[in-house]
Amino acid sequence: MLDAFIIEELKRRERERIEELERPQPHAPEPAENDDRPLRQSDDDKPQRGVVIIDYAV
Repeated sequence: MLDAFIIEELKRRERERIEELERPQPHAPEPAENDDRPLRQSDDDKPQRGVVIIDYAV
């Protein structure tokens, strides 16, 4: 015979597993078939980024 703690723990884990399965799952939209856009930008298409240092020396 199992201890009451073990039985309750098994029940709790089973409830959590069922809740996880019943939770709605987000779905990513699928690209349209006639969408000719590239999935990633090439290095030439990316905006230039950099660092600007402003020195307020007196």
